[in-house]
Amino acid sequence: MMKIALLVSAIAGAAAFAPAQQGQINTALSSTKVEYANEVGVVAPLGVWDPTSHLEKGRDEFERLRALEIKHGRVCMLGVVGYLTTQAGVRLPGMEDVPNGFAAWSALPEGVLGQMVATWIFMEIANRDQTGKAEFPGDFRNGFLDFGWDKQSDDWKKKKRTIELNNGRAAMMGIWGLVTHEIMGVSILPGGYLPGH
Repeated sequence: MMKIALLVSAIAGAAAFAPAQQGQINTALSSTKVEYANEVGVVAPLGVWDPTSHLEKGRDEFERLRALEIKHGRVCMLGVVGYLTTQAGVRLPGMEDVPNGFAAWSALPEGVLGQMVATWIFMEIANRDQTGKAEFPGDFRNGFLDFGWDKQSDDWKKKKRTIELNNGRAAMMGIWGLVTHEIMGVSILPGGYLPGH
C-alpha cells in the first residue's frame, strides 16, 4: 500500500512540472488598432492599448483624448514636483507656515485661492495653439519657443514626445498614489513622513 501511495504521489508530482496545453492567443491587431500602431506613446509591452474601444470612435476622438492626456500629464508632473518640494520644506516667501498636503487648503491666506483660479483660467486660455501651426496635440510653441526643436530629426521628436507621454502617465499614477496615501494616513515617503500631519 505504501509503495502504491509513493508511486501515485511521484506521478502527481511529475505531472505538476509537465508543460500545460496552451490555448492559441490571437496577437494580431484589429484593423482599427493597426491605424494607430505607429502613434507616439505606443510602446511595449502594451502596444496599442485600448480596453474601452475609444479608437473605434475615429481620429478626432483620438486627437481629443491625446490632447487631454498630454495636458493632464503635464499638470500631474508639476503636481508631483510641487507635492515633493513642499514636503521637503520649500515655501514661497510669506507662506512659510502653510502646511503641505491637503492641510494647505484651509491654511491659505485670503485671496490666494482667487489668484490660483485666475491663473488656471489664464493658463487654459494661453496654453493652446494660437497660430494654427501646431505639429501635434500639445505643441504650444506658437512661433515663440523653439529650443532647436525644428532642427531635430523626426525619430528624435517622436522619442522625446513618447518620453513626455510616459512621464506624464507615470506622474498621473504618482500624484494619485501620493494623495490616496495621504487620505488613508499611510506614508509612502522616505522617513515615514505624512503631509498635513
